[in-house]
Amino acid sequence: MKRVSIGGQAVLEGVMMKGPKSYALAVRKPNKEIEVKVTDYVSLGERYKILQIPLLRGIVNFLESLYIGMKTLMDSSEYVEDEEEAKKESSSKKEDTKKASSDKKEEANKESSTGYLIGTLIVSLVIAVGVFMLLPAFLANFLYKVTESDLLVNLAEGILRLVIFLGYVAVISFMDDIKRTYMYHGAEHKTINCMEAGDDLTVENVKKHTRFHKRCGTSFVFIVMFISIVVFMFVRTDVMWLRLVSRVLLIPLIAGISYEFIRYAGKHNNACSNVLSAPGLWVQRLTTREPDDSMIEVAIKSVEGVIDWHEYVDCVRNNTFEV
Repeated sequence: MKRVSIGGQAVLEGVMMKGPKSYALAVRKPNKEIEVKVTDYVSLGERYKILQIPLLRGIVNFLESLYIGMKTLMDSSEYVEDEEEAKKESSSKKEDTKKASSDKKEEANKESSTGYLIGTLIVSLVIAVGVFMLLPAFLANFLYKVTESDLLVNLAEGILRLVIFLGYVAVISFMDDIKRTYMYHGAEHKTINCMEAGDDLTVENVKKHTRFHKRCGTSFVFIVMFISIVVFMFVRTDVMWLRLVSRVLLIPLIAGISYEFIRYAGKHNNACSNVLSAPGLWVQRLTTREPDDSMIEVAIKSVEGVIDWHEYVDCVRNNTFEV
C-alpha cells in the first residue's frame, strides 16, 4: 500500500472522508442507524498530470474540495430530512403515497441536482469573495484620507479580513446545528490522527488523539488570509476599482500558495512547519469540539468506506509503505 493523505469534512450529523479513488459520506440518521454512501471519484490531478504543477494543483484541489464539500453537505441534509418525514408517515396509505412521490422526486433530482449544485457553489463563492476579500479592501481604502502609506492601508486591510473571518466563525458557533457539526469536525480529525499514528480505529483509541490537524480546511482558510496580506503588499494603489479588481484576480495565486504551504506542513514535522502551522491550529479551537462516542463511530465508518485502515495501520507500524 502507498502512503496516502485522507482528507475529510464534517457535515450535518455526519462525516465525509475522501480517499485516493473515492469519497464516503457517513450520516447518523434520526433512527440512530449509520448510513454510508461511497462515491467513486478520481481527482482531475490524477486524470490530467499537467494539473499537478505546483500552484496550479492548489487551485484545482481547492475547487474540487468546494464541489465535493457542497455536494456531501447537501446530501447529508437530505438524509436527515427524509428520515424525519418518514417518521411522520404512520399509515400504509401515506407510506405508499410517500414512496410514489419520493420516486418522482428522486428522478427529478437526478436531472437538476448538478446544475443546482454548481449554481449554489457559484453563489457561495461570490458571497465569500465579497465578504472576506472585497469588503475589507473597500473599507481599508478609506484610510487613504488620513495616511498615504500603502503599507499601513494594506496591513489594516489584512487585519480587518482576519477579524471578519474569526468573528464569523465565533458567531456561528453559538448555533446548535453548528455546535454539533464542530463536534463531528473533531471526530473527523481525531480519527485521521489515530490512523496516521498507527493505532487501530476503535472508539477508545480515537478518543486519545488530538482534535487538531495540520491539513484542516480551517487552517487552509486562515493561511489564505495570512498569505493575502503578504501578496497584497505588492499591490499599491488608492484607486478603489483597481484595488477591488486586484483582490479578485489574485485569489487563484493566493489559493495556490496556501495549498503548497498546507501540503508541506502536512508532510513534515519539523520546527519550521510546526511554528508556521500554529496559528491555523489555534483557529481550530473555534471550529472543532470534542466529539461523543456516537460521532466517532460515524467517522470510523466513513474512513472504512474509502480505505482498508487495517492494512494502512499495519504499514504505519512496520514502515512498509510502497515508495
